[in-house]
Amino acid sequence: MAEVIRIEHLSFKYPDGRQALRDVNLVVSHGQKVAIIGPNGAGKSTLLLHLNGILHSNGAIRLFGMTTESKNIKTIRNRVGLIFQDPDDQLFSPTVFDDVAFGPINMGLPKDEVQRRVAKALSQVGMSGYESRSSHHLSRGEKKRIAIATVLSMDPEVLVIDEPTSDLDPRSKWSLVALLKGLSMTQVITTHDLEILKALCERTVVLDEGTIVADGPTDEILSNVALLEAHGLAAPSRA
Repeated sequence: MAEVIRIEHLSFKYPDGRQALRDVNLVVSHGQKVAIIGPNGAGKSTLLLHLNGILHSNGAIRLFGMTTESKNIKTIRNRVGLIFQDPDDQLFSPTVFDDVAFGPINMGLPKDEVQRRVAKALSQVGMSGYESRSSHHLSRGEKKRIAIATVLSMDPEVLVIDEPTSDLDPRSKWSLVALLKGLSMTQVITTHDLEILKALCERTVVLDEGTIVADGPTDEILSNVALLEAHGLAAPSRA
């Protein structure tokens, strides 16, 4: 399979001196669903923020063969959709339609194409008919779906998702997992919820103290109780 993400020797230190990533090497191929797991402070979110150029570092990062330098950022951000852990960070417009239309409008698409993309994205996340609703008055699970729709409307080839099921009740969680499982594009997902991994991701990467300590099939990672416990993770009951 063709590779869509290549990270080589990526290290990153925040201005306060905290070392968040240490010599990270990772390749993700087209169509893969890859989970990145680890304890709090492992560097998971920091890694995601490098995948569309929000953060920069000394490492070589290539997406679709392009480096994340300024001349490529607009193209990369159109092809790599980033979904934040808190949907309120992504929803800021008066209506759901406006939120989902924001990306296509900024891509310079004509009005009829914007409307088509909004309708398609809302249909994909099961939220058709919500166009005139206020995003801020929706439930947490509904907000998560709308946040995903704001990215799908840009027709990305890669979804990068930070903690998709955080703060969701069990019904909303598994509904969202089913939604993500049904999307065919490449996905890189960070999560603390190891229950969702077997259902969603065929490959799992364990990150701890900014370093990749394991990378393999999800079933193998989840069955390695000693590995999980050594890095502050508890094996899920479903594993």
